[in-house]
Amino acid sequence: MTDLEKICADAYEARVKIGTLDTDIKNKVLNDAADNLLKAEKEILEANKRDVATAEENMKAKSMIDRLSLDHDRLLGMADGLRQIAKLADPIGEVMSMAKRPNGLIIGKRRVAIGVVGIIFEARPNVTSDAFGLCFKTGNCVILKGGSDAINTNIAIVKALKKALTDNLVSAAALALIESTDRETTNAFMKMDQYVDVLIPRGGAGLIQNVVKNATIPVIQTGTGNCHVYVDKAADLNMAVDIIENAKTSRPSVCNAEEVLLVDKAIAPTFLPMLYKRLVTDRERAVELRLDETAAAIIPGKKAGEKDFDTEFLDYILAVKCVGDVKEAVAHIAAHSTGHSEAIVTRSPEAERYFTANVDSAAVYVNASTRFTDGGEFGLGCEMGISTQKLHARGPMGLGELCSYKYIIHGDGQIR
Repeated sequence: MTDLEKICADAYEARVKIGTLDTDIKNKVLNDAADNLLKAEKEILEANKRDVATAEENMKAKSMIDRLSLDHDRLLGMADGLRQIAKLADPIGEVMSMAKRPNGLIIGKRRVAIGVVGIIFEARPNVTSDAFGLCFKTGNCVILKGGSDAINTNIAIVKALKKALTDNLVSAAALALIESTDRETTNAFMKMDQYVDVLIPRGGAGLIQNVVKNATIPVIQTGTGNCHVYVDKAADLNMAVDIIENAKTSRPSVCNAEEVLLVDKAIAPTFLPMLYKRLVTDRERAVELRLDETAAAIIPGKKAGEKDFDTEFLDYILAVKCVGDVKEAVAHIAAHSTGHSEAIVTRSPEAERYFTANVDSAAVYVNASTRFTDGGEFGLGCEMGISTQKLHARGPMGLGELCSYKYIIHGDGQIR
């Protein structure tokens, strides 16, 4: 048996015990794990510095280095995420429905753990603690396969988390990190369907598509975020500028950041200069605007290329297009969106209704930033990822989305 297969087999063997743990024990482990992250801050941040230095030497993109980097505040946020999960109601054992049939059978539907969850992710160390917290609270064993860019950081984080398990006499197989970073191991992990119940990729489009195409384990896609904001002709223009600045610049390296701006042609001559002043003139870090022909006739910027309206930039770059009305905006989104998050800024009830009814994305906003598509902001504690598919889970994946269910049927001698 290979090291990889042993990791998967150990998790599979532990899954029943982990799935039936008492809520108090789970919460104790989660709170201890949060404490352990902060106690191990020196070791974790030193490991992270090594990973960041290597990434910089390898000329990795600034957006990737931002996702990789940890500091005290980000580590504190990871610990707080675990504590928030501990405070949430335990979904395991919840009776989802109960009905009595004419033949006397009582058919109940009870929420249960999935079993063994595999996560393949890139350079985001917070995924390590978030995935553990959400999976453990839902009674799942989790096997993590992080990228080589964050390997030292992930090893240090998992060490701190595992101590909370062993200190509370819980099987350490509830959490495993595959430390091998070669591609062959990743491909082999994707085919461990005899042990792993579901696989969740978190990262760029290349990683996600590789997992979808090659895994024999059922996959939940967490999609890339080509997110749109549409400014309707009935918008409050000052509100629109505030929303766009937040959606684009508050943290451009994340999947819920805005990548495309659509503006109604009727207000473009007034609105686009306001936008240019806020995003370019008044900012120390100016946003690069890539403009269609109509927008380019109004404000300075680069001419939008063929692929700019289909690109998740993850940077201070915004593609801008002028459209005739809300219907044209929705049609553009349908053609170019990845199904993550879209927003309309409007005071028109008719435009709002059309947009929310016809935009087919996981999260659709009215007069708010796309940056709210996040498990913490949705009251889920934290998230496993943002699912852009429609089966089983969609949008931020919290505790409920990491559960399955089974039917329990009570009878009194009924036969068919």
